[in-house]
Amino acid sequence: MKISVGDKLPNATFQSMGANGPEAHDLNNLTAGKKIVIFGLPGAYTGTCSTAHMPSFVRNADAIRAKGVDGIYCVSVNDVHVMKSWAKEMGADTAQIGMLADSDGSYTKKIGFDFTVLAVGFIGRSQRYSMIVENGIITSLNEEIERTTCDISGGENIIEQL
Repeated sequence: MKISVGDKLPNATFQSMGANGPEAHDLNNLTAGKKIVIFGLPGAYTGTCSTAHMPSFVRNADAIRAKGVDGIYCVSVNDVHVMKSWAKEMGADTAQIGMLADSDGSYTKKIGFDFTVLAVGFIGRSQRYSMIVENGIITSLNEEIERTTCDISGGENIIEQL
């Protein structure tokens, strides 16, 4: 079942690449007592993700934090190595956007945002979305209908919702 506004996010453990190798991140710990923004996308280095979605958060990261957001996190069904390289290339590391690898896609499936398009090799990937989460509860959720657009899930829309 797909998550919606008012739902508590289910817990998960994500991975990111740290200075000494992969590090685990518990979602409950990332959200407890905090206001955060999470955005999910189909994949690092893919078209709309690289030309629109990630850039919208990189260029707006400071403005989003200025609205009282404690953290900004990108979730993708990729491995930690790909996420780290893409973050560096996109400037997400400098913008202090946390890169959370959902390597096996289990979290994406748990929240109902998975999809598969065999023709392009996308198996169990994440739909494009963004959300505002306060103390683990979704207060705003933006789901793109078309996979190749970033009309409602980008950083500018999040700023308007904060």
